[in-house]
Amino acid sequence: MKKAVFLLVLLSCLSVNAQYILDERERATVVDEILDDRFNNLLPDLMDAADIDMWVVISREYNEDPVIRTMLPATWLNARRRTILLFYRNKEKNSIEKLAVARYNVGKNIISAWDKEKEPDQWKRLMQLITERNPKKIGLNFSKDHNIADGLDKTDYDEFMRYLPKKYSNKVVSAEQLAVRWIETRTAREMVIYNQLVDITHDIIAEAFSEKVITPGVTTTSDVEWWMRQKVTDLGLETWFHPTVDVQRSKEELVGHLYSFSGRPEDTVILPGDLLHCDFGITYLRLNTDCQELAYVLRPEERSAPDFLVNGLKDGNRVQDFLTSNMIKGRTGNEILAKSLKEAKAAGLRPAIYTHPLGMYGHSAGTTIGMWDSQGGVMKDDGENYPLNPNTVYAIELNTTINIPEWKRDIRIMLEEAGFYGEDGFRYVNGRQTELLLIPRVKDHQGN
Repeated sequence: MKKAVFLLVLLSCLSVNAQYILDERERATVVDEILDDRFNNLLPDLMDAADIDMWVVISREYNEDPVIRTMLPATWLNARRRTILLFYRNKEKNSIEKLAVARYNVGKNIISAWDKEKEPDQWKRLMQLITERNPKKIGLNFSKDHNIADGLDKTDYDEFMRYLPKKYSNKVVSAEQLAVRWIETRTAREMVIYNQLVDITHDIIAEAFSEKVITPGVTTTSDVEWWMRQKVTDLGLETWFHPTVDVQRSKEELVGHLYSFSGRPEDTVILPGDLLHCDFGITYLRLNTDCQELAYVLRPEERSAPDFLVNGLKDGNRVQDFLTSNMIKGRTGNEILAKSLKEAKAAGLRPAIYTHPLGMYGHSAGTTIGMWDSQGGVMKDDGENYPLNPNTVYAIELNTTINIPEWKRDIRIMLEEAGFYGEDGFRYVNGRQTELLLIPRVKDHQGN
């Protein structure tokens, strides 16, 4: 009991040491406590908002629905055999049943409702539970445009419909809105934890982009990438994508945006005068970060970055401001994108915005605000129709192209930070980069 209280106090403190990483048992306690809160305090409201009184989530071992992965207790690393979860919301009684058509309970929240000795057929038992509750709507996880809400495979869908009594066939609906809201919505406690995740992410980037890791003329971009990857492992964390580090310098032309994602030289030696950029994120306590920051490698005679790069970062921050000021509840991703680009261009900037939901997955569920190759809008439901909702986290990902006369070329200022949209509007989860990181850090004895 004392240990649980200690964990609660620890995680409710925003000033917690970023490098304090919970051990596996402590993490399991936190994950299960958050699940309990989400099932009992969040899910009923989400089901009411989606107008779905029964939600059936079906998955098989090693072929898990993305939604069911977020519902399993900490000690379940996968579904088992065929795992069927049934959530029934009785709004009149203000109750929610959380049942598993499985041989055993799914953690402490979801209770087994199948005795195989009494009814050997799992599907028949599921239909008994449905008939007993006589739902108005039965939500299943299929969706054309929201990939995370499309986790029901064809075999299980066909079997479900084959067993379902005919009188319920017209009550089957897509649960995409419910699934997306479940995935995208953050609770108050999750947001306290998110602050720590982003703080850890910032600390790793700051160390990677320092003289502790980089020796100009020796260290390569690949060296830094693998250092970041190893640092995550050494801390007992995970990453959901391989880190990337790239260089922009005076004697090169600006290449296509695809270069930032693929086709980059793997072993570029980092030199004085380089502008470094990284893309990096971690996974911890079932949440994810996604961050891009910039660093400048000082020349021997320099004690600060050139003004043209300092001002370039300010332009990147201005694009961020245009975007986040347009993040208003109910707007679609395409509406936010169009307004933000229009305002930024009117201010003389050359922006590109490709901001995505962030949370239980790195590229998570919610409204999509542009893609790097779709600056006219995302022509599917998550861009055209799905609205910005409160209590959601986004990777504020974008760039602005600036001309550097001193380098006789254009460069891109590429930034990405976790941002929270709540009832009171937008805020960054743990701040944003407003100053270039310097390599090495300036000390009193450095410079001319």
